[in-house]
Amino acid sequence: MKTVEVVVGVWKTEAGLFLNSRPEGKPYAGYWEFPGGKVEAGETEHEALCRELQEELGVTLHASLPWFVMEHTYEHAHVRLHFRWMTRVEGVPRAREGQAFGFFSSIDAVPGPILPASIPVVERALIEHP
Repeated sequence: MKTVEVVVGVWKTEAGLFLNSRPEGKPYAGYWEFPGGKVEAGETEHEALCRELQEELGVTLHASLPWFVMEHTYEHAHVRLHFRWMTRVEGVPRAREGQAFGFFSSIDAVPGPILPASIPVVERALIEHP
């Protein structure tokens, strides 16, 4: 199975961590995750995250910092997840793909299942800082 490079944005504010639901028509539709997506050929992880945030949420990312990388195998793909702290974001998120979203101060506050690879990261991100 080919490894898919994916960038993942960790946006933490005083209100908590930003998570969004996966839209209908995608694998794991309705599951909650951090924003992000595939890294296209020729893009850096930061550039890919900027593009994904603009496409999915209509916000502009000005700065991000690498946090860590992990791999996970789902039924449909093997992914290498490049987690990045989002340190300067401009704009108000809008559901451009019909997804639900919000800031959550605990894992129990998330209104649905969280993607399996994201569960330990949510717990870790709630106690760590960029």
